[in-house]
Amino acid sequence: MKNLNKAIKFCILTFIFTFLLFTFTSICHALNLDSLKTNLLKGDYKAAIAEGEKLIAKDPHSDELYYLLGLCYLKDGNYLRASDIFEVIIKEFNRSRFKEEALLGLGDTYLLREDFEKARQTYQGIIKRNSDTKLKAQIYYRLSEIGFKKGDAAQGQDYLAKLRGNYPQTPEVKQSQDICPVGKNNFNFYYSVQIGSFSNPVNANNLVQKLLASGYPAYTEDSSTMAGVKAYRVRVGKLKFRQEAEDLNKKLAQEGYPTRICP
Repeated sequence: MKNLNKAIKFCILTFIFTFLLFTFTSICHALNLDSLKTNLLKGDYKAAIAEGEKLIAKDPHSDELYYLLGLCYLKDGNYLRASDIFEVIIKEFNRSRFKEEALLGLGDTYLLREDFEKARQTYQGIIKRNSDTKLKAQIYYRLSEIGFKKGDAAQGQDYLAKLRGNYPQTPEVKQSQDICPVGKNNFNFYYSVQIGSFSNPVNANNLVQKLLASGYPAYTEDSSTMAGVKAYRVRVGKLKFRQEAEDLNKKLAQEGYPTRICP
């Protein structure tokens, strides 16, 4: 899908890694989920799915198995199947310890399909059920993303402020630069069009100079990945309205540039 958000996918992967890190050595009743978890961590989602489906055929009563399988389908891009599996946990495992995580996963399937309203309702529903949920940082990140994607900068800024103010050390705060490229207490929000990200600043600068020569207000923004690797993003424009960004995005795409709107 053209407008799939890479930052949200990264946060989903971070959440999966954290979840598996704490559960990898857990006792899994009659099932041995180690092979499935190993493939999931390795990013071999199809192998993990094949293993999970075999295990479900043997024992359809493990909520952990359903949850892991839902994550596999989510990462493999099969959002409808992932949605179905998360709903099984929500509806049929009333006392499951994975219920909140399944609701978060369900919301992610809506978000990645760009059904923003259903995603928003699902995420907010988790907080409504449990105001002390351990998933609040992830939820604030996603709700901020939804606000900006829908062109509601006020909503996006509100949840981003909550995220940065209440959970400053979380991975979501580091990734929030992809949502709204501003400082912690500065919300001069704008839209831009990103057309490249480079590890070498010379390559980024060469592209900026080419764009400037063509009359585009191009610039670079420095950032760091979760692994601490420096990245130089080439972006064009600082626009107040999303429609302006969409028009610019279309024009640049027609010229052959790989584009995406930020946030």
